Amino acid sequence: MARKPIAELSFSQIYPLLVQKAERKGRTRAEVDAVTCWLTGYDEAELALQLERDLTYREFFDEAPALNPARTLITGKICGVDVAAIEDPIEQNARYLDKLVDELARGRALEKVLRS
Repeated sequence: MARKPIAELSFSQIYPLLVQKAERKGRTRAEVDAVTCWLTGYDEAELALQLERDLTYREFFDEAPALNPARTLITGKICGVDVAAIEDPIEQNARYLDKLVDELARGRALEKVLRS
């Protein structure tokens, strides 16, 4: 069975899994929301609306108000893939989000996760 490209995955189905990953390590949905809003430029109300709309990752990132230019400071590997080396911008942004949630789950302070 062929793997579905990340851009075609439902953001509203994946997002609860990101929240679960963080909550298993004692972090909160509010923190996951904060890193998502930091990355995309959505505010909390807009993020909630996007989750209700059942968008794909492509639609979610294409409609993002202002992708944070500091996202390029996110480095390292996620699922064995170097995030800086990903060529597809949608997949790269999805992996950036996953990496931010990973950093939260590993206990990194929210201010450092947000590159403050």
